[in-house]
Amino acid sequence: MAFTNPKGRTQTSLSEINVTPLVDVVLVLLVIFMITAPILQSGIEVDLPKTRTVKAISEERVVVTVDKKQTVYVGNHPVNIHRLGSSVLDQMRGEKTSPVYLRCDQAVPFGAFAKVIDALKQAGLTNINIVTEPLNTSGRP
Repeated sequence: MAFTNPKGRTQTSLSEINVTPLVDVVLVLLVIFMITAPILQSGIEVDLPKTRTVKAISEERVVVTVDKKQTVYVGNHPVNIHRLGSSVLDQMRGEKTSPVYLRCDQAVPFGAFAKVIDALKQAGLTNINIVTEPLNTSGRP
């Protein structure tokens, strides 16, 4: 688009958008998301035992996890075994009849598993469910 100024000269207007700052911002955001996405998806690594009878969990419940190093977690937060019962009750808001799901790595000794069950029962929790993975029945490991 051309126009004339008061001195009678013809000039063109700058009608192009400078996209360089936009590209810079988009690339910075892309790098930030690429770095943070794997961190947000990381969870507690647990190799669950495989069984034939597996019931799907349909709603969000309190999950207690014991990993290979025998660290106990309530949700994604590590908890001392002596505070396990009170931590679970805090998350359940005192409802002792609600189900608690226990995920335990199959490499954990039975004694450590039994201590976790005992700590939950000492807190008055009786509805404890053990989480497993479905057994692959096709004959392949």
